[in-house]
Amino acid sequence: MVHLIKLCVGVESIADLQRWVTFRLEQKARQGLAREQVHTTRMTPRRTDELLEGGSLYWVIKGAIQCRQRLLDIRPFVDEEGVSRCQLVLEPIIEPVVPRPRKPFQGWRYLDLKDAPPDLKAGEDGDLPQELQQELASLGLL
Repeated sequence: MVHLIKLCVGVESIADLQRWVTFRLEQKARQGLAREQVHTTRMTPRRTDELLEGGSLYWVIKGAIQCRQRLLDIRPFVDEEGVSRCQLVLEPIIEPVVPRPRKPFQGWRYLDLKDAPPDLKAGEDGDLPQELQQELASLGLL
């Protein structure tokens, strides 16, 4: 099993990402479309079988890996301009993880199981404001 990691551009927090996911699912329902979360990327992962054995997409928000969503399917397609693309179908449940600093990068990358941060247990994120959590993570203290 392997995971993917990607920058979550334009998102300020896990709560912000959850609002966006909820909005898009409701929008699809109003349009009579399948209620599934799909993230479109330019490149198609070659390690599809490994990813679909329980892999997740880990999101980097504000310079730290902060959460993940389980990958449900990977659908390569060609868009109307003839460009190859890929739909990553994600479970709409966002799991917070122990924050880990991560520098910016382009596109997505594979994330080995040994390098993936563990999920936060209930109550583990405590009462620390997200800004403080991000600062502590950037200093390597979380």
